[in-house]
Amino acid sequence: MEAITPGRGLRRRLRRAVDAAQLPDGPGDPTPVTDDDLAPLPEPARRWMRAAGVLGQPRTWSFRVQFRGEFRLRPDKPWMRCEAWQYTSAIAPARIYVMRIDMNPVLPMFGSDTYLRGRGRMHGKALGLVTVADGAGPEFDIGELSTYLNDAVMLAPSTLLVPAVEWAPVDDRSFDVVMRDHGLTSTARVWLDADDRVVDFRTEDRYADLPGGVVRALWSTPLAPWSDATGRTFPTGGRAVWHLDDGELEYAHGAFVPETLVRDIPPSACADPLPPGAS
Repeated sequence: MEAITPGRGLRRRLRRAVDAAQLPDGPGDPTPVTDDDLAPLPEPARRWMRAAGVLGQPRTWSFRVQFRGEFRLRPDKPWMRCEAWQYTSAIAPARIYVMRIDMNPVLPMFGSDTYLRGRGRMHGKALGLVTVADGAGPEFDIGELSTYLNDAVMLAPSTLLVPAVEWAPVDDRSFDVVMRDHGLTSTARVWLDADDRVVDFRTEDRYADLPGGVVRALWSTPLAPWSDATGRTFPTGGRAVWHLDDGELEYAHGAFVPETLVRDIPPSACADPLPPGAS
């Protein structure tokens, strides 16, 4: 069995998964984003794009980032430490997400969530050997597209300035965003704070894997305050919540690691060494 060390081991897994996906090398469109590009958007979405610093910058075409936090399977189950790395490409929408969940001191689970060419899949193995989760099909296709959209809203807004994405006004602090890919359609509502930064994202285009089966449910990712410490706005933390008939289930919380976020990175560099101070 492969010896796993935090960070580096998962980056190796990410590299293998990205290599197997055969994603386009890029680069993307180098044309800087202008006010004309934002003009078709609802006013709150325009303010959000400006607050996110996209004006004058080329459209992001890919990114890599690390997530650290905790995860639980059910409301009555304990929280487990979780680490994840992901690579997202916007040229042909794709998301490769690999994670390690420490189920107990001697039993880590390694999992992956992927969205590739209109197909979604969730897969997990205890100790990296025994399959404990394996989901695919229409529910996972639309669910993983919705997660791709969620990541774009949080980390790479300019990837959404494409014909496949449509926008609709709601009120002064919220708007709807609709993404289409490979015959799939994902719709989400985005809420902004007083500084025009995202505080919540909600969609009904995801499916919760419950003891009784897979159920379509409202899914949200409330975000903690944003920081400008890295030179660009960055969420300091967040939660993933299912809104079920019998109440809310928060099943994950944590934060992306700012130092690990690299935009416009080719697939071959997804596992490159981290900058000093990151791990």
